[in-house]
Amino acid sequence: MKKSFLFVLLFCLGFYTSFCQEKFTLNGTISDSASNETLIGVNILFPETSNGVATNSYGFYSITLPEGTYQIIISYLGYTEITETIVLDRDIRKDIQLSLSTESLDEVIIEEKVERVNIRKPQMSVNSLTAETIKRIPVVLGEADVIKSILLLPGVTSAGEAASGFNVRGGAADQNLILLDEAIIFNSSHLFGLFSVFNPDAIKDLKLYKGGIPARFGGRVSSVLDIYQKEGNSKQFKANGGIGLISSRLLLEGPIKKDKGAFLIGGRSSYAHLFLPLFDIDNRASFFDLNTKLNYKINDNNSVYLSGYFGKDDFTISDSFSNNYGNAVGNFRWTHLFSDKLFSNLSLIYSDYSYGLELDFVGFNWDSGITNLNLKYDLKHYLNDKIQVNYGINNVYYAFNPGKIEPNSPESGIVEDQLTKQFANEFAAYIDIEHKITDKLNIQYGVRWSNFIRLGQDEVNVYTDDNPVLFDPFLLLYQGAEINNVDTSFSRSDKLATFNTLEPRFALSYAFNDNTSIKASYTHMAQYIHLLSNTSSPTPLDVWTPSGQFIDPQISDQYAIGYFKNFKENEYTLETEVFYKDIDNRIDYIDGANLIANDAIEQVILNGEARAYGLEVLFRKNEGKFTGWLAYTLSKSEQRTPGRNENEVGINLGQWYNTPYDKTHDISINANYEMSKKWRFGANFIYQTGQPTNFPVGQFEFQGLVIPTYGFRNEQRLPDFHRIDVSATLTPKQNKDRRWRSEWVFSIYNLYSRKNAASINFRQNQETRVNEAVRTSIFGIIPSVTYNFKF
Repeated sequence: MKKSFLFVLLFCLGFYTSFCQEKFTLNGTISDSASNETLIGVNILFPETSNGVATNSYGFYSITLPEGTYQIIISYLGYTEITETIVLDRDIRKDIQLSLSTESLDEVIIEEKVERVNIRKPQMSVNSLTAETIKRIPVVLGEADVIKSILLLPGVTSAGEAASGFNVRGGAADQNLILLDEAIIFNSSHLFGLFSVFNPDAIKDLKLYKGGIPARFGGRVSSVLDIYQKEGNSKQFKANGGIGLISSRLLLEGPIKKDKGAFLIGGRSSYAHLFLPLFDIDNRASFFDLNTKLNYKINDNNSVYLSGYFGKDDFTISDSFSNNYGNAVGNFRWTHLFSDKLFSNLSLIYSDYSYGLELDFVGFNWDSGITNLNLKYDLKHYLNDKIQVNYGINNVYYAFNPGKIEPNSPESGIVEDQLTKQFANEFAAYIDIEHKITDKLNIQYGVRWSNFIRLGQDEVNVYTDDNPVLFDPFLLLYQGAEINNVDTSFSRSDKLATFNTLEPRFALSYAFNDNTSIKASYTHMAQYIHLLSNTSSPTPLDVWTPSGQFIDPQISDQYAIGYFKNFKENEYTLETEVFYKDIDNRIDYIDGANLIANDAIEQVILNGEARAYGLEVLFRKNEGKFTGWLAYTLSKSEQRTPGRNENEVGINLGQWYNTPYDKTHDISINANYEMSKKWRFGANFIYQTGQPTNFPVGQFEFQGLVIPTYGFRNEQRLPDFHRIDVSATLTPKQNKDRRWRSEWVFSIYNLYSRKNAASINFRQNQETRVNEAVRTSIFGIIPSVTYNFKF
C-alpha cells in the first residue's frame, strides 16, 4: 500500500512539474544601443532548456517558460553578446539594447551567422545578406549593389551584364516577389540593369526566400526578396554617404524626439551625363532615387512608421528618343502589442511603376504602368515555448495601364489611342505555425487561401468559341483569331473571371546534434499577374497583365531537401539542397508574337508548363581574417507548350526546350581578407554556362535577299560567362575624438577584361559577302574608386 501511494505521489509530482507548473512570459524589443534601431533575427537562447527564440521583423520577441531561474544569452553577429541570469516568477517585459563590437566604418560581417537555433529551425532555402556585406563585394563602377550581390548566392543568376532582374532556381524574373518595406517593387533596376534601385546605405535587413516560403508571402511562384529599410537614429544625428565615379549618395538620420521618434532620408544620383557634352556626346543616361522613413514610438505597445521610396531613370539619344521609368512606393505601418504574447502589424501600402517613351522622329509619346493599393494585417501569436502562430489577411487592388499613345506635336499625324485599362483584386488569408515537436524535430506548416478577381473593363474582345488563338493544320502555325465583337457592357464591379487557390506550405528540420541537421520543405503557390516579355531579360517596355478569361494563373509546386552542417564552432558552415519544381500555366508565345502596343494580347500567347531541378552547395568561412563563401549550382530549367488537342503540334512541336535562364553550371566565389585595420581586400569569381539562344541553322535566297532559318527554340548557347573582380579598401588612421570616419575603395571589375557575349548577331560581310558572327559585349575591364564617409 505504501509503495502504491509513493508511486502515485511521484507520478503526480512529475505530472505537475511537466504540465501543471505555472508558466510565465518573457518578452520585449531588442535594439541597437547607439541608434535605437530595432534588430531583426537576434537570438535569445536558454542553454539549460535548449529553448530559444529570435526577434521578428520588428525586433519583438516573446517566449513562455515554466517558473524558474534561467541563464539567458542574447547573441547577434557584429554585436557584443550578453549573458545574464533571470528569475522568471512573473510575466516580464525586458527591452534590451546591444552594442556594436567594433567601431570601424563597415563592421566585419559576412552573413548572418548560422547559430545553433538556426540549425534546428525548419526554415530552409533562405539566404541573408547585411548592408555591410553588400558594400564589401566588388561591383561594376564601384557602386554597391543589392541585386549584383545576391547573384553570388547559389540558385540565383541573371541574363548577363547590365541585364534587368534576376532568376531564382530556373524561374523567370517576373516570378520573384520583390518587397521594400512590404511594398511591391515591379522593376528593381536602374539604367536597364546596370544598378539596382536599392540604396545599400538605407538597407537594414535582406532575406531571399528561394523555397520553403512561409504562408504570409504569396503572389509569385519562384522566390521572395524581402528588404527592410532602416528606421532612423532616435538618439543622435548621423550621416553617411559615398562619392563614386558616376554617382554619389548621402543618408541623413536623427531624432524627431529623443528615444521616441526618428527620421531617415537618403538620396542617390548619377552625374555621368553631365560630362558627356565635353566629349561631343549628345546622349544622356541618368537616375536618382530617394529613401525616406519616419517612426514614432507612442508607448510600449504602439509604434507608427511612414516610409517611402521614389526613383526615376532617364535615357535620351540625341533629340530623337527619350525614355523614362521609375517606381514610387509608400507605406504607413502601425505595430501594436495586444498582450505579452500577441504582436500585430497593420500596413497600408501604395506602389506605382510607370514607363514613358518619347519618339520625336516618329512624333508620339507612350505611357504605361501598373499601380496597386495594398492593405495587410499580420499577427504573430507566441502561444508557448513550443508553438508560434502567424496569421493575417492581405488585399491588393491592381490597376494596369498597358499603354497610351498620343501625338507630341500637331504635325505628327499620330492618332491618340488608349489601350484598354485592366483592373483586378487579389485577397489572401493565411495561417502559419512554427511547432517544436521535440528538441530534435521542428516543423513549420501552414496554408494560404488566395482569391483573384479580374474586374470589369471598358472593352472586352469576343471570339468564336472563346478561342483567341487558332491553329493552321496546313502551315502548322498558330495565329490570332478574328475578333467577332467588342463587348462594352461591363462595369468596374463586374467579374470577368474568378480564381481561388489553396496554397499549403510545409517544412521540417531534424537535428542530429547542435551542429548537424537535415531539412525538407514543400511549397504550393499561385501567381495571378504576368510580365509579357519575349526577351531573356525584362525591359522597362515590358507590360504586366492580370489573369483572366484567356490567361490562367501560374501554379507551382516546389520540393526541397537539404543537409546542413556547422564546423569548428560555426567557423565553417555547409549548406546543401536538392530541389524540384514544376509550374503549370506558364505563358508561352506563338512564333512572331507582337507584344508592344497590342490591345489583343490574348491572340499571341498560350498556356504551357515549366520545370526546374538542381543541386545547390554553399560552403562558408565565417570567422577570422579570411572570410567568404563558395557557391555552386547544378541545375536544369525547361518549358514546353503541347498542343491543346491531338490535331495541334504545340510550340516547338510540343517538346521540352531550355528556358532563356537555364544555366547548367553556376559557380561563385566571394573572398575577403582583412590584412590590418588599415587595409582590407575582396575578390569575386563568377562562372556560368552560356545562356540559351537561337542561331541560324540554314539560309535561303528570295528575290536577292538572304533569309536565315532557325531550328527548335533555344537549341544553341552563348559562350560561357566568367570574370574576376577585385577590390582594396583603405581606412585611414582615425582620430578617436573625431566623429568623421572615412575609407577609400579601389576596385577593378572584370580584371582580365573578358569580353562576355551579351548576344551574337549574324550578318553578311559587305566586302567578302561571307556570313559572319559578331559578338556584342557590354563591359571590358573597369577600374573605379569610391570615397565613403560617415559622421
